[in-house]
Amino acid sequence: MAVLSTEDEGKFLMDAQGEQIGIVTEVDPEEQIAYVEPDPDLTEAWVQGLGFGDADEDDIEVAADAIGTITDSELRVTVDL
Repeated sequence: MAVLSTEDEGKFLMDAQGEQIGIVTEVDPEEQIAYVEPDPDLTEAWVQGLGFGDADEDDIEVAADAIGTITDSELRVTVDL
């Protein structure tokens, strides 16, 4: 299981095949949940990349146990969401 932190906000969420699912808007480190904006527009991606975004009602929740690897720029899930 991966350990999520607020430093993961702004990273891309990728599926097991390397396709982009969305961008992490917010991380709840206590609950170990990443909130992901599916298909963000350019402005949203830029704001999230700078770490200034927040989760909203259309974000999907991804639990840390669904994430296999975390790099400097992405989180990669091991299961289909």
